[in-house]
Amino acid sequence: MRRFLFACTLSVLPLLAQQAFSRYTPDGQPDLQGIWTNATITPFERPAAMAGKQTLTLEEATALERQAEKNRLNPPPPRPGDVGTDLFLEPGTKVVSTRQTSLVIDPPDGKVPLTPEAERIHAFQLAHNSDSYEYMSVWDRCITRGMPGLMLPGGSDNAYQIIQTPGYVVIAGEMIHEAHIIPLTDRHIGQTARGINGDSIGHWEGKTLVVDTTNFNGHGQIATSASQGRLKSMPETEGMHMVERFTRTDADTIDYRVTIEDPKMYSKPWTVSLPLVRDDSYRIFEYACHEGNLATELELKAGRVQETK
Repeated sequence: MRRFLFACTLSVLPLLAQQAFSRYTPDGQPDLQGIWTNATITPFERPAAMAGKQTLTLEEATALERQAEKNRLNPPPPRPGDVGTDLFLEPGTKVVSTRQTSLVIDPPDGKVPLTPEAERIHAFQLAHNSDSYEYMSVWDRCITRGMPGLMLPGGSDNAYQIIQTPGYVVIAGEMIHEAHIIPLTDRHIGQTARGINGDSIGHWEGKTLVVDTTNFNGHGQIATSASQGRLKSMPETEGMHMVERFTRTDADTIDYRVTIEDPKMYSKPWTVSLPLVRDDSYRIFEYACHEGNLATELELKAGRVQETK
């Protein structure tokens, strides 16, 4: 009898798990609501040491996670001139559950396919970063992390609250306290109405939320600190087009994918994939980016000091 009950329980568990993430909102949307996080040690682009390798073995992933935990508990001493370790960093200590070697999954080499023009703009902005706030990233200036920068993991504050109301999905990002408001409609606003983060519209394909974003104004950037230093902010043009997909694969996971097209900045479309992990215990606090933000002021002061030497 016990063996029979145990077997029945095992057969029911998959059904219970299916019910846990197949719920719908009162207006019939697949339910994506909750607090989700995406902190990870998986790099944005594939490191040279892993060239040609798309996934880690379990042993490799475990070794990387152990080293990340060791570094967190015993950070290396600061280099000469550094002020020390930022105590507020929370980059995570785990690779993504898929064990992919980079968040960029297409092109297959795991690299963002920048055009020479994009490389030139990025190098110019870095070289003139302390000349004027105009050359600083919109992230450093507390304006926005851009789209899809809002959804990419950073050094801290990697949480999102998804809220659904009739006709809308809202993604409130912790960093810079941004809200991505997505009307569920099939029509973009006119092309003359452009924004730094574009115009987003969404629709459902089965249980997948598909978000189409266009009408960028060309003043934004895709900001991420997960790129191993190669890129902190990637330039955008008015011709950028972005498609995001949110699929809840189980009670605690949303598969997030985004494909970016911008022919002037990228030689081909490129795609990022990463899981969002549900964390009901996480508390999102106010991210008062402008209050106490001395980065812009100090960077410009440093530039003026360099000019006197």
